Amino acid sequence: MARYLLGYDLGSSSIKASLVDADTGQATASAQSPAEEMGMVAIKPGWAEQDPELWWEHIVKSTKSCIQKSGVQPSDIAAIGISYQMHGLVCVDKNQKVLRPSIIWCDSRAVEIGNEAFRKLGEKYCLERLLNSPGNFTASKLKWVKDNEPETYAKIHKIMLPGDYIAMRLTGEVSTTVSGLSEGVLWDYEKSTSAERLLNLYGIDQSLLATVLPTFSVQGKLTRSAGEALGLKEAIPVSYRAGDQPNNAFSLNVLNPGETAATAGTSGVIYSVTDKNAYDAKSRVNTFIHVNDQAKLSGSSKHIQHRNGVLLCINGTGILNSWLRKNIKSKGDPYDYNTINMISAEAPIGSDGLVVLPFGNGAERVLENKNINSSFHGVNFNRHQQSHLFRGAQEGIVFALKYGFDVLQEMGISTNVIRAGNANMFLSPLFREAFVNTIGARLELYDTDGAKGAALGAGVGAGFFKSFEDAFKGLKVIRSEEPSEKLKLPYAEAYGNWMKHLQSFI
Repeated sequence: MARYLLGYDLGSSSIKASLVDADTGQATASAQSPAEEMGMVAIKPGWAEQDPELWWEHIVKSTKSCIQKSGVQPSDIAAIGISYQMHGLVCVDKNQKVLRPSIIWCDSRAVEIGNEAFRKLGEKYCLERLLNSPGNFTASKLKWVKDNEPETYAKIHKIMLPGDYIAMRLTGEVSTTVSGLSEGVLWDYEKSTSAERLLNLYGIDQSLLATVLPTFSVQGKLTRSAGEALGLKEAIPVSYRAGDQPNNAFSLNVLNPGETAATAGTSGVIYSVTDKNAYDAKSRVNTFIHVNDQAKLSGSSKHIQHRNGVLLCINGTGILNSWLRKNIKSKGDPYDYNTINMISAEAPIGSDGLVVLPFGNGAERVLENKNINSSFHGVNFNRHQQSHLFRGAQEGIVFALKYGFDVLQEMGISTNVIRAGNANMFLSPLFREAFVNTIGARLELYDTDGAKGAALGAGVGAGFFKSFEDAFKGLKVIRSEEPSEKLKLPYAEAYGNWMKHLQSFI
């Protein structure tokens, strides 16, 4: 009997659903909804919200489309996994009704709340016990709601991350994971419990936190009403849940110290695995519990292995490319991304001195939570054309990632190989060339993505795979690119020029 695994990838741009054959590990079909990017609501500068009900609407649409494309019988779907945009806040009442729009990952309103907590709790405590400044993460966002929307706060029964909300809609149960709590800076690494001192400082009752379940486990079963909405049978187990970046690493079989994954979607990320409680003194990169960490909730030190993921995030990545595509048009119609990539290649390395700082999507952790917005520098009206703007944007994104990658190296975390899915900005030959020659590491692209990774995670959690190795038996390298001795110097010079402009802001 055929068995299929259903994976969801809840992004800020779209929701993707994929079906994976549990016997081969290969994707059978996938679907995305909506076809164009979902919008973010920004009532005030620096704000970013989305309606969780909109996520559910697109979960339903992508599921039905995926099943229709695949020809798979819904009765053959054996498990469901969820990947989701990290650091968001969803608040529900006792009836599991959403109380306000989700404050999502790139929203900057809670920066000062987190900075003040960093000072009051002390840098030593925050870095050694939380491995991060409270910053602009979920806990600080909840404190903002408490301070600014007390009537809403009083109605909160439970808070959740975006993936927890989707799991609740599927199963009717409110739960989270230790990895999820860590991404909200709600986890005390020393005590292996929720971050009591931070919650007490914020005046937040721990009862608002959801029940903690293992990342790979049966976390609930599909309710009849959810099954009817999705066109699936009742009682399918939901057996995996992880934030998009830990899940991306998992989808690439990045599970051990020294292994590194990257993404370049709406945001850009480099994510390295370590067995240490590593942190950056300025919290410019952030450490969270990885999906395969085996530490017990009791705090026992007798666990099999210890795994954290150190995450470098640049908010303004694919969203910059998307903004240019929508606003620089040819005869009234937006370019497609392939055309942008071809036009970009017409300009030389360094874009003839045109520099783009890509930080236009909220406060950037790598810049110590400053929100400097995106900006274009050195534009010459007599020399620069579309090709320079497009290339300057792609180089600017890569250079921002390089700036953060250097922080990882300062922490003693280094790598010679970076793995990524064959998607988003890694589809651009120019972006790949700039990436490998600026970062100085080999790039390996694989035939996977977040939704497929979530499906494989569901297979592990439901017990269909005997090991991680078994889950990744179908993982294949599509392309590998190495740094070029010829190109290293030109890119180093272009990066140096880019840094001069960034220094004026930081």
